[in-house]
Amino acid sequence: MTLLALFLVLTAAFIHATWNLLAKRASGGVAFIWLFGGISSLIYAPPAMAVLVLQRPYIGPEQLGFIAGSAILHVAYYLVLQQGYSVGDLSLVYPLARGTGPMLSTAAAIALFGERPSATALAGALLIGGSVFVLTSGTRSRREGRARQAVLFGLVTGCFIASYTLWDKRAVSVLLVPPLLMDWSAGVTRGVILAPFALSRWAEVRKEWDSHRLEVLGVAVLNPLSYILVLTALVFTPVSYVAPAREISILIGAIFGARLLAEGDVVRRLGAAVGMVMGVVLLAVG
Repeated sequence: MTLLALFLVLTAAFIHATWNLLAKRASGGVAFIWLFGGISSLIYAPPAMAVLVLQRPYIGPEQLGFIAGSAILHVAYYLVLQQGYSVGDLSLVYPLARGTGPMLSTAAAIALFGERPSATALAGALLIGGSVFVLTSGTRSRREGRARQAVLFGLVTGCFIASYTLWDKRAVSVLLVPPLLMDWSAGVTRGVILAPFALSRWAEVRKEWDSHRLEVLGVAVLNPLSYILVLTALVFTPVSYVAPAREISILIGAIFGARLLAEGDVVRRLGAAVGMVMGVVLLAVG
């Protein structure tokens, strides 16, 4: 992995953990997802139009199909993630989702795309994955009544992460859809898909805006930015390198959960985080 790719992925990891902290505080379901999606579409419209005018990318039927497919996968991802946050701790759901998603992405990239990461890089990926499950073992949420639901939602979220990572990799690296345009177009499509649900529950939308306005605005800015950085790295870097390196966001999410949300068990979680950092180093040099 090049230094540029590593920089993009690690920056995206910090931003990703931050917007997930905000989403956990809201846990607002369809209303929250539609609100931040609509606002982010407005915020990122000018740079998206600039890319369209200046780069003049070819957007044919196949590219449009991949944009629509990405939107559907992301809608499912956001809905399952928000449901997980409604029943479990950030420090349980987030690591499970982020851990299983990239590991599945790496395995699928090797099987489907013929990627061949080095032994050092694979060791790094395995170290990160093992650290994820050390991080999630024995948490307070596992002893709570809704722990099984939280674990289930975390794992299903991971499956959707793997799906949209592989799907979007092809869109930006093979079909050459510019990353910013890809994320913005998929975001607009998500807004259209969710609009009937949001409009039919307009009272919930207004309540969500009144209660969590700052969270909505924060996620609207940070959510697309984090993924645009990842898509940019995917343009010139194999999935089997980018996907595991993204897991460094688990370290940041664990600190957020332990310190800002008082979810506890700091020593074990930081020990697991050290393992993840070592795994990222192996990925970088491999």
